[in-house]
Amino acid sequence: MKGLIATKVGMTQVFDEDGNLTPVTVIRVDPNVVVACKTKETFGYDAVVLGLGDLKNSQISKPYAGQFPEGITPKRHLKEFRDFSNEVAVGDQIGVELFENTNYVDVTATSKGKGFQGVMKRWGFHGGRATHGSKFHREAGSTGQCTSPGHSFKNIKMPGHMGCERITVQNLKVIKVDPELKVVMVRGSVPGNKDCTLIIKSAVKK
Repeated sequence: MKGLIATKVGMTQVFDEDGNLTPVTVIRVDPNVVVACKTKETFGYDAVVLGLGDLKNSQISKPYAGQFPEGITPKRHLKEFRDFSNEVAVGDQIGVELFENTNYVDVTATSKGKGFQGVMKRWGFHGGRATHGSKFHREAGSTGQCTSPGHSFKNIKMPGHMGCERITVQNLKVIKVDPELKVVMVRGSVPGNKDCTLIIKSAVKK
């Protein structure tokens, strides 16, 4: 298993040797610092804790700073990766070179928040007729039954909060890895806004 904390830059497009266009998402992978190494003898499983983004002393509390070894600046983002493939030690830096021989990755991030939305935007309902006199355009329609059972069932698709959820997009093909720019280009889109923090890992199913 390979994994790093990264940042979404945005989308662009690249062309191959045959002139075929491929839409890609650019992910910037700044060097991750190994904050801690957990062993099976102590914790019951093997894992590596990585950190990204330095914090000022005025931004941290003493309990939060206490988990960082001496010589490591407290990090804004922390993530634990189990069964890490590489042998690392506390204080090591892991960069984008980790994915040079990886063909497919999984990306996890928080999706864009859409707020309160109706059934047409949230669930893709077709809605009613748009003609004059219809009086039924974007409503959900009936959600319950008559006197038997006399109530709406659970899990009925209704208006509500949309987005701002933890989403993992699997099996994204790696188009290019650029160690100089510290970026990974993957085919397709990934969740989240620009400059959001995400987790990029080697694909589980491929």
